Amino acid sequence: MLEIRQLTRRFKGLVAVNSIDFNIDSGELVGVIGPNGAGKTTFFNLITGFIKPTSGHIIFEGKDITGLSPHIIAKAGIVRTFQLDRIYHDLTVLQNVAVSSHLHAKIGFIEAIFSTPGYRRKYSSIYEQSLQTLNFLGLASKKDALANSLSHGYQKLLGISIALAAKPRLLLLDEPLAGMNPTEVARTLEIIRDIRQQGTAILLIEHNMRAVMRTCDRLMVLNFGTVIARGSCEDIQKDPNVIQAYLGAKKNAA
Repeated sequence: MLEIRQLTRRFKGLVAVNSIDFNIDSGELVGVIGPNGAGKTTFFNLITGFIKPTSGHIIFEGKDITGLSPHIIAKAGIVRTFQLDRIYHDLTVLQNVAVSSHLHAKIGFIEAIFSTPGYRRKYSSIYEQSLQTLNFLGLASKKDALANSLSHGYQKLLGISIALAAKPRLLLLDEPLAGMNPTEVARTLEIIRDIRQQGTAILLIEHNMRAVMRTCDRLMVLNFGTVIARGSCEDIQKDPNVIQAYLGAKKNAA
């Protein structure tokens, strides 16, 4: 589904992502882990067009999408969430999801201005699909609540709902469990598994190693923008380069 070849991003003298080769198949759930500052979020930003690569290629379903704008990449089928939730705080939960659903709605300017029957049908369909998304994530009871009134855990789930409403075939989750309590973590992991079972490929950045090891098919480990290990969760746990990278990060932080 996604093939990345020699992806590199330099910021002046800093190499944030260094010649990464990567692939993910349809229906896979792959984790990208590494210490803080390893280049994980930059890697996501490159795939989704929020920053342009210095060199390398990103191929999605046989098409080169390198350097395309985020909205074009999203419409092609790659959608992401963010570490810091990007939600419309003054809109309701349902309205937040409906905004994302417009990506594939094909509503014309004239029909929207004159509120034609076709427009009203499409608009009704958008809200029906949005409700289905909220039901899937267990947020239907919150549909009329303002987004800024939600707890942190529910705001994280709303971020995933917004991403799902764009109908991704590849979903990039950037620390979806950050700040959640154990109950919220368990619930969100179950949702992630359900999304994957519906055929959506998932690329996951997460610092909760216990959750990563229980959820992912395989892992890629970054450190200073470079891939230092790949493989099964079991193999990664025993890899000396990975152990050194995490221990070194902890020592530096201390």
